[in-house]
Amino acid sequence: MTTPESRKGLLGLGLALGLFYLLLWPLLGIKAEGLFFADAFAVWWRVALPVVLCFLVYLLRDKPALLAVRRTGQRLGSSLSGLISALPRPLLAAIGLALALVFPFCTERYAQDVAINVLVYVCLGLGLNVVVGLAGLLDLGYIAFYGVGAYTYALLAVHFHLSFWLCLPIAASLAAVAGCIIGYPTLRMRGDYLAIVTLGFGEIVRIILNNWMSLTNGPNGILSVPPPDIFWPSFESGFSFEHIWLKKLIYLYFIILLLALATIVAVYRINNSRIGRALEAIREDETAAELMGVNTFLLKLLAYAMGAVFGGVAGTFFAARMRFVSPESFTFIESAMVLAMVVLGGMGSIPGVILGALALIALPEVFRGFELYRMLVFGGVMCLMMIFRPRGLWPAKRLGTRSEDRE
Repeated sequence: MTTPESRKGLLGLGLALGLFYLLLWPLLGIKAEGLFFADAFAVWWRVALPVVLCFLVYLLRDKPALLAVRRTGQRLGSSLSGLISALPRPLLAAIGLALALVFPFCTERYAQDVAINVLVYVCLGLGLNVVVGLAGLLDLGYIAFYGVGAYTYALLAVHFHLSFWLCLPIAASLAAVAGCIIGYPTLRMRGDYLAIVTLGFGEIVRIILNNWMSLTNGPNGILSVPPPDIFWPSFESGFSFEHIWLKKLIYLYFIILLLALATIVAVYRINNSRIGRALEAIREDETAAELMGVNTFLLKLLAYAMGAVFGGVAGTFFAARMRFVSPESFTFIESAMVLAMVVLGGMGSIPGVILGALALIALPEVFRGFELYRMLVFGGVMCLMMIFRPRGLWPAKRLGTRSEDRE
């Protein structure tokens, strides 16, 4: 027996599937030979059939047969989550580190390349998480610090022949200075106004990189950026140090893994420090935090600087890996991608940001077999995730109990 709620749901499902066909038909049905409906329908029913089945299961979820299945699934889920929570955190961290260390020896170049991209975005996501997740400052120009780090290493390495390891702290420091310069004028703003201003500053940095021909070579970019290098002890003809360029993909993987681990440890220490607690107070209620004695102006500026440091580190590795930098790599789309990782994974959560980077970088590669439809499937999966997990894949744990939690 149907209810008004179920009829309303069926109507909405029918409208959604009809709209989906209207969006799909121009992509597949309009060809040079004429207009075709069968090609679009062949794809449409493959999506519509599982959606309708899932909706019917949802409508019948309170029936005795499905209710028993639901209870069994809930018991299994609770027992699994209890087992995971019972394991000590150092053990889980050791297992994750061991898997990361053996990963390049068990996979091919393509998987290693994707893993390197994921780790770069983990560094970027954790840096933005300090600004957005902890301090609650919506920054849409974060990719500017990524560009500052990349161009700093490219210029110092190409023109002054400085080592990657020496340029790393220099690029991080310059990115922190850029964070203070960009953050200072925006500290009196909140909400949408803050987002618009940070977006403007990010575009200003990109335009400067694109037009300062004498320094950045403009849209042509900087070529022949050297990869990371080390001096390795050699005993062939006595004791000496051999200069080795780390060009192989497996070497680059371990370098970015080291940088990502350092970023995770640093952000974890920030989260659990007095500064992190003060930033969370600013995020929850800036006025109340200021009345309690928190220096909101200084701490928000510090949040911009700390977040920019990790962006500069990731940018330095990006330039060393690609061996070429240009302004097209630092557009607003990249800032939106990093922000989506933070929101999707869970703002303020370190494991959440890692899962968000995996979802947004690795998931499209998993769906590459769908060819033209992979981004459609990817977008649908992201929508489902945000519907069923609105606080993120791995929400951050809040200290204490609040009134809304009790309710």
